[in-house]
Amino acid sequence: MPEISSSAVLVALAVTLAAGLATGLGSLLVVFSRSPNPRLLAFGLAFAGGAMVYVSLSEILNKSVYSFSLAYGERAGFTAATCAFLSGLLLIMLIDRLVPNPHDSLATDDPALREHHREYVRRVGLMTAVAITAHNFPEGLATFFATLESPAVGLPLAFAIAIHNIPEGIAIAVPVYYATGSKGYAFGASLMSGLAEPVGAVVGYALLSSVMTDAVFGAVFGIIAGVMVFLAIDELLPAAKRYGKGHETVYGLVSGMGVLALSLAMFKW
Repeated sequence: MPEISSSAVLVALAVTLAAGLATGLGSLLVVFSRSPNPRLLAFGLAFAGGAMVYVSLSEILNKSVYSFSLAYGERAGFTAATCAFLSGLLLIMLIDRLVPNPHDSLATDDPALREHHREYVRRVGLMTAVAITAHNFPEGLATFFATLESPAVGLPLAFAIAIHNIPEGIAIAVPVYYATGSKGYAFGASLMSGLAEPVGAVVGYALLSSVMTDAVFGAVFGIIAGVMVFLAIDELLPAAKRYGKGHETVYGLVSGMGVLALSLAMFKW
């Protein structure tokens, strides 16, 4: 593996931080405006899902195959990358089973939240924040390492994750805002959850930087690809379908893949 410069690490960390801060933007949509247009939200979520699936399967997984091939040869490298990809799927499935992500709490105008006791709503907000924070760690790791290896891949992935983080910020801010009546608390809770992404990146890099061989790099990218595909299929696309009333999900999915494909093609010229 080539030596990684400190400037490349800082750039990757800055990109990861920017993606994580999008949760704060989601909370601002709650406390300073009415509910976002659900059809536009559906399109945005599907767009992010399509972008994440495309970049994971077309670029990130290929980088895993390439890195493993440098270490073990072409045939064994492809097999190792496939195993790493499946391991990423299993890892995020395990996280999702242990700490389920509360998908149904994304609506900002849920009347049930207004009718429940304040203490119950506060507890819902805390559980939501913990669940989303747990899911943000692998997302931060994915964004960081993708940008570290290739900004052409990392930047579009960070953009897709940022779109995905906006409704997560809404999910945290809604119960906190209705329970406390404080815009500051709602914004702070969402922001803290988003900061789990750069924290995950720093922890992951600290653990792996001293052993960053071709094989380790291949394993990281294979696992990242699996995690991103699962998140897109399990979270983004179902959420988009719930908010959509027409073909917004399909249009967003195709648009996300198309924009990612064109952007990656442009970076290669």
